[in-house]
Amino acid sequence: MKPRAEPSTTVVDASFEAGSTDARSLPPPTLLEVALAGRSNVGKSSLLNTLMQRRGLARTSGTPGCTRQLNMFQVRCSDGLTLRLVDLPGYGWAQRSRHERGQWQAMVERYLAHRVSLRAIVLVVDVRRGPGDDETQLVDFVRQAGAPGGGRPIDVIWVATKLDKIAVAARKPALARLRRAAHAPVIGFSAKDASGREELWQRIRGAILGGPLAGASIVG
Repeated sequence: MKPRAEPSTTVVDASFEAGSTDARSLPPPTLLEVALAGRSNVGKSSLLNTLMQRRGLARTSGTPGCTRQLNMFQVRCSDGLTLRLVDLPGYGWAQRSRHERGQWQAMVERYLAHRVSLRAIVLVVDVRRGPGDDETQLVDFVRQAGAPGGGRPIDVIWVATKLDKIAVAARKPALARLRRAAHAPVIGFSAKDASGREELWQRIRGAILGGPLAGASIVG
């Protein structure tokens, strides 16, 4: 007899809540949050839309650096789990000025270091490229920053997107290489068929439910 499959996560409501170029002007941290980070044009917006089961809610673009602010989405699942997904500006903006890249870096680092409602970062890499110096530096920053507000340390969840861009036979070896490079589990994901979506939701739930106020308002 086959084991019973875990129920899929159904999103009953998802909406854009706020966007800001200054982490200090974001809405109050009344819901637990999971941020998504990755290089520009890595498929982060497509991943967000697939997670939220909404077509086009997170804006996608073929132009690197399209997301230039912190974008917050409020998500409610059928079992009552409610949280914010936060889209961070992509890094590796070669076409932007050094000054602008510096501003973006300061904005993201301020959010990561001080947002008390942040529980996890979904670190997105292209399965064909893998992690590089930017990803290593981001993980190091998160580890050194510790727990915002003295709470739980931030979980880092690795996701390899664009799995459908490589042959089926090459996927398992590619993910194995990424796991060795990241020194952590890596979820393979494809926006084309939503593979990896439920596994990612389970990891997100683990990060949220591990906190003292999982899925609920922090300030009542």
